[in-house]
Amino acid sequence: MYGRKGYQLLKDFASGEKGQLKPFNSKLFDETIEECDQNHHLMQSLMRKMQQEDLDVQNSRNADHYGALIHHLSLMRNKRCLMAYVYNRAEIVRDLAWRVGLELLDLPSEIQEKLTSLEKEYFKNHSVTLKSYMGKVGIELNVDMVPPKDPYIKVRILDDIDEGIVLSDKTTNFARHSMHFLKRTDAEPYIARGQMEELTD
Repeated sequence: MYGRKGYQLLKDFASGEKGQLKPFNSKLFDETIEECDQNHHLMQSLMRKMQQEDLDVQNSRNADHYGALIHHLSLMRNKRCLMAYVYNRAEIVRDLAWRVGLELLDLPSEIQEKLTSLEKEYFKNHSVTLKSYMGKVGIELNVDMVPPKDPYIKVRILDDIDEGIVLSDKTTNFARHSMHFLKRTDAEPYIARGQMEELTD
């Protein structure tokens, strides 16, 4: 009743692995909103009671005033928790565009299942903005997030990849478990999707 649901919502978010999404907890999210409504109605009820008793709501310091204050503070705490929950999930969604790829279909299905329809829309809009900016400046900003030591890397194919993929300098077929020496910029999208792994000596 006094900000507990918002606390539980953030605790649920924090219990996940850092940087990873859990399914959107719509049950707890809705319960937090319901608790906000309860706080609002009770606060309004106490303020009306004070007005009916001809008390100055701003300056009177009786039990009803402090009760209304507690409901107000609980309401504000829950609202901050709701905003923090949505904001932190949005940060992870934005990060996915940088790390995995700019197309929603690039995201593994287990990640897509954890996104709400609004989060998918947010991902698409963020990706469109990034693509537009990168097109204007002529630089792919979402590759080489860590400066590479070598422009070429050795990779092993982990999952089936469509045949006849054209890379920047050659056309090749990727058979499962085969190893290749590729440009880092060509391999990074497949590594992010879990279809390749970088081999280090």
